[in-house]
Amino acid sequence: MAADGTQSADFRAGFSEATAKGYMPGFGNDFETEALPGALPVGQNSPQKTPYGLYAEQLSGSPFTAPRGTNERSWLYRIRPSVKHTPKFKRIAMPMWKTGPSIEHDMPVAQLRWNPLPIPAKDLTFITGMHTMTTAGDVNTQAGMAAHIYLATKSMENEVFFNADGEMLVVPQQGSLRFVTEFGRIEASPGEICIIPRGVKVKVELIDGPARGYMCENYGAKFTLPDRGPIGANCLANPRDFKTPVAWFEDRDETTRIVLKWCGTFNAGEIPHSPLDVVAWHGNYAPYKYDLRTYSPVGALLFDHPDPSIFTVLTAPSETAGTANIDFVIFPERWMVAEHSFRPPWYHLNIMSEFMGLIYGVYDAKPEGFVPGGASLHNCMLPHGPDKGAYDHATKHELKPVKLTGTMAFMFETRFPQHVTKFAIESDTLQQDYASCWASLEKNFNGVR
Repeated sequence: MAADGTQSADFRAGFSEATAKGYMPGFGNDFETEALPGALPVGQNSPQKTPYGLYAEQLSGSPFTAPRGTNERSWLYRIRPSVKHTPKFKRIAMPMWKTGPSIEHDMPVAQLRWNPLPIPAKDLTFITGMHTMTTAGDVNTQAGMAAHIYLATKSMENEVFFNADGEMLVVPQQGSLRFVTEFGRIEASPGEICIIPRGVKVKVELIDGPARGYMCENYGAKFTLPDRGPIGANCLANPRDFKTPVAWFEDRDETTRIVLKWCGTFNAGEIPHSPLDVVAWHGNYAPYKYDLRTYSPVGALLFDHPDPSIFTVLTAPSETAGTANIDFVIFPERWMVAEHSFRPPWYHLNIMSEFMGLIYGVYDAKPEGFVPGGASLHNCMLPHGPDKGAYDHATKHELKPVKLTGTMAFMFETRFPQHVTKFAIESDTLQQDYASCWASLEKNFNGVR
């Protein structure tokens, strides 16, 4: 900063370049960005007088005393402080959005699969169209998650939402979304994901018509990149491919509805202005997007099928090392080259609980019945694996290099049992005969090697 309080041309040029791109690359970086020149204080966080008469405010995503490697916070320079964005709330109903712990029925446990939920003709926004499929853990102890499917037919207009219960990982499957946040704007299409941290205000707009997709609500520690271990410094999800928005703001004096989710309750009220009024910010706690097609998979180059954990994009750790609160795993395009091996995912039982979705294409272990927009649940210690058709193909076809193309499936995997909601159990899209996909697996044992 110059003696007269202005900032250098070199400093300003850095902002101009970032703003032109719309996003800043990197994962967990300490970013800095401003929508007006000179709006971001330099050299301190909370000067006596901030530029443009803005208010300095810190948003903390971790306790103040968290270790440096996990300490997360951002400083926001906004037109009005957040205390002006908190109306006198009234409880509202959001009947399709459930929060753990939630046990709503006594149906026996089973492997489950759903066809895509149809997008209705009635008006639904991103939040009113949220349909919870499973819950796990306990939001009050900040452990666990919920798996949702959203159906949206209209944009949120003069309405802003923020979630005090958890971080939101959004996976579009049909239709593109624009996330207008306090930190800037993010556009995400099928094949991309968007992560909105706990407590960040957001307005979700439709870009190209009705939308459907999945959302993982993470009650626990926020998502981070998994350690690569012996894989080394490269491949899997590379930090440079994560994109954080540059600063953008509204100075709009119009009535805005605020909706807050807190400990499973929904609360709403009105304020006379937009809360999306952050003119500049710096820090490492911010929303971001990621294109799943930039994921660089590694796998078996000689024999056997690796554990699905090799496809982990993001992980939300727990207090037990190696046991995630949530893993976000994908099954993208890749080459299958393993020799004398059963190439699809093997039959298994797992202490983790797996909620799967299909964004586009065909999933190699379930080529029939699992379609884009659908979902499946294989809960803790329930066996699952390839259906009869996949088994026959994998054991009988010639083992030459094959590329799986035009496919993108994913999994929300958690250490907690996932409890299915009443809505999901009673949905017409539930496949009542899902387990029959294994019924025709016959006994092949003949006692001869």
